Amino acid sequence: LGAIMNSFAAKILIGAVAALAASATSAGATQIFSTSYDTPNGDGQASGGSYNYWDLAYSGSGNTSVDGAALSGGSGDLTDGIVATDFWYNIETGAGNGPNVGWYLPVTPDPTVTFHFSPSQRITQVGIYFDNSYVGGVFAPSQILVDGVNQAYTPPPIGKIGWSYLTGLNLTGTTHTVQFKQGAGWTFVSEVSFDGGRAVPEPATWGLMILGFGAAGSMLRRRRIAA
Repeated sequence: LGAIMNSFAAKILIGAVAALAASATSAGATQIFSTSYDTPNGDGQASGGSYNYWDLAYSGSGNTSVDGAALSGGSGDLTDGIVATDFWYNIETGAGNGPNVGWYLPVTPDPTVTFHFSPSQRITQVGIYFDNSYVGGVFAPSQILVDGVNQAYTPPPIGKIGWSYLTGLNLTGTTHTVQFKQGAGWTFVSEVSFDGGRAVPEPATWGLMILGFGAAGSMLRRRRIAA
């Protein structure tokens, strides 16, 4: 009987450690990729811009050469992994194939981008790469809403380009919206990224661990008494 109990305790302990190790493999921030996003196309020369700031690489439906056109079911400049390396006025073109998607407040106000994920993901951070050059009326947005909730964020310094991060999130599900509330002029976004947070062992895992360590402790006590 003692041998059977010892074997049983060992199996429980091994299972508990394995479960903990499995949960630990997802610890730390891990980038999560959307399967597609829906967005109003960027604006351009027809809206008074110097160039066209379209999502020209977009793979879904919609006219990528029309200012503000509804784009859906695909992916493009916002999730291609390519961020702007210079200010908009040095890298955008009349052809509209630059790295930024730019929206003009009087034409496409407060644009909302809807991101889709499959399967459901837990998102703890959203990163957005802005042009905040303050040249030609290009500014970081005054507010950013995620799933309709205003998020605290720090834009790149005035006259800079770079990442802004929305942290402390706990989003689950397959669809999430990011809305840019424009204070004035143009909003230029080069990339949007998503990260998942640290995994926490499920309650069943904790229960298995407690049972395993309890069985191991009982086994050690029996051995001391026998000795």
